[in-house]
Amino acid sequence: MSAIGRAVWFIESHFARDISLDEIAGAAGLSRFHLSRVFGLVTGRSISAYIRGRRLSDAAYALADGSLSILSVALEAGYGSHEAFTRAFRDQFGVTPETVRKQRHVRNIELMEPLRMDDTRLLKIDPPRFEDSPPLLLAGLAETYAYSRTEGIPSLWQRFNRHFGNIAGQKGDIAYGVCTHSNGEAGTFRYMAAAEVSETDDLPEGFSTLKLPKQRYAVFLHRGHISAIAKTADHVFGTWLPESGLQHGETPDLIERYDERFDPHSGMGVVELWIPIKS
Repeated sequence: MSAIGRAVWFIESHFARDISLDEIAGAAGLSRFHLSRVFGLVTGRSISAYIRGRRLSDAAYALADGSLSILSVALEAGYGSHEAFTRAFRDQFGVTPETVRKQRHVRNIELMEPLRMDDTRLLKIDPPRFEDSPPLLLAGLAETYAYSRTEGIPSLWQRFNRHFGNIAGQKGDIAYGVCTHSNGEAGTFRYMAAAEVSETDDLPEGFSTLKLPKQRYAVFLHRGHISAIAKTADHVFGTWLPESGLQHGETPDLIERYDERFDPHSGMGVVELWIPIKS
């Protein structure tokens, strides 16, 4: 993964809190000076402008939803006062927070969307092992994404991780990224950041649940930075599965399994890809 790709992933996964240039540079493997220079050359914007734009874009969505007060949204976005937030919001979008909250949509403002990340390195993937999984009851946050626009997934994980470890009925400390409802014609799929639970009472607001049946899986290991996981999945589905003589199971499309071998702070480590199969 390119240094800028690692930097973008780190920002997308952590921009809800204060993050320093040193942290971003460490994730990218570059010096502060070199990262600042290269980031601007590659993306056409400064790191601070990108972070500010992403925070304010999230704030714009929250205002359009209308469920929170403007001050609450301002504090969540890292601004200490209504006035400072309004000034920054107007500078970014040309309208006030009050306008967006009143109109209940963001169609007339230009949001700062997540930068796309890419990885073209050659893959070396170990042969899979095979596991029989019992039924799983999962609970978490889910969104629908286009195949070509998955940049928002780190932000989904960022929101989910605020709850992880404190979810009512949570079983163990394994996190799951589950792909379902793949729609080839629409070019979309549904992605859930989830944990296994024993019950569905008292779940956090906005959580949904997913029941997976008992079935057999081929399990692959993705090593390295998480931003390159799509390349591993592309190899599994595009090369291994067609040549294996096996058929893909009905649901889910894919499970990402995150255990102690993965570091959610840096995005580095080992992630298991579980592919449901049938002979």
